[in-house]
Amino acid sequence: MSEEKEMPQKKATSPIKYFLSGGFGGICTVVAGHPLDTIKVRLQTMPKHAPGEAPLYTGTWDCAKKTVQKEGVRGLYKGMAAPITGVAPIFALSFFGFGLGKRLQQKTPDDVLTPVQLFAAGAFSGIFTTSIMAPGERIKCLLQIQQAGTGPAKYSGPVDVVKQLYKEGGMRSIYKGTVATLLRDVPASGMYFMTYDWLQRVLTPPGSTEVGLLRTIFAGGMAGIANWLVGIPADVLKSRLQTAPEGMYPNGVRDVFRTLVREEGITALYKGCTPVMLRAFPANAACFIGFEMCMKFLNWATPNL
Repeated sequence: MSEEKEMPQKKATSPIKYFLSGGFGGICTVVAGHPLDTIKVRLQTMPKHAPGEAPLYTGTWDCAKKTVQKEGVRGLYKGMAAPITGVAPIFALSFFGFGLGKRLQQKTPDDVLTPVQLFAAGAFSGIFTTSIMAPGERIKCLLQIQQAGTGPAKYSGPVDVVKQLYKEGGMRSIYKGTVATLLRDVPASGMYFMTYDWLQRVLTPPGSTEVGLLRTIFAGGMAGIANWLVGIPADVLKSRLQTAPEGMYPNGVRDVFRTLVREEGITALYKGCTPVMLRAFPANAACFIGFEMCMKFLNWATPNL
């Protein structure tokens, strides 16, 4: 974040500015990264093929090619309405949670936190977002796995998903995968914010008060990669659980883990890793560029806020 000594803006940043800037950065993330997110989910949830039978997708490029051939480029943007709708409050809460986590560990606003303290502040932010993130991810994943040419679509859009899920199992069905989302987002958010803050601090020249564009791109992109290196196994479990028929995994994420390892091996926890990593750098660089640009504009437009 661009505040305090390490980022190097000494004046405390208003929570309102964190909310607005974080929300704008989140929108930038979704627009830049959603196509590869769709590919990731389809690779993670494709059915297990029988011996001697070709898999539905042989990899990232094959999945992208088949999706575009059958559904057009718009197929890569399926389910984007759900994250776009929820992304502003999700990222606002995430950035706010990180800022609050930092302040809880600082005795004075000028205290420079260690990487471990930055990780703790980031992990704290992951708890803030789960109440919105879990149902949003459930809706997104169900829409993303719908394929053209395989019969009539079950869901017509995000609102229809919510209606059907509520009819089938109430709020519990809508929030299916909450524990898996927490298992993903708490450690992943810790790595995310720690990496960004630490890299910005290390790469900023001594005495400089300017957050450079190239530094932001690099630090933001590397933060995204660090986030997914930690979070992808839990993300695979979450995607499987959230797209499974009701009753398939009665014990939740534990059953998903046991079934996946037994049938596909431990390496299946990294399914979809290629599109995730291809997406991580540009999408999160876009996030922090958007965040820093919005923060700079707000500091100029409302210096006393």
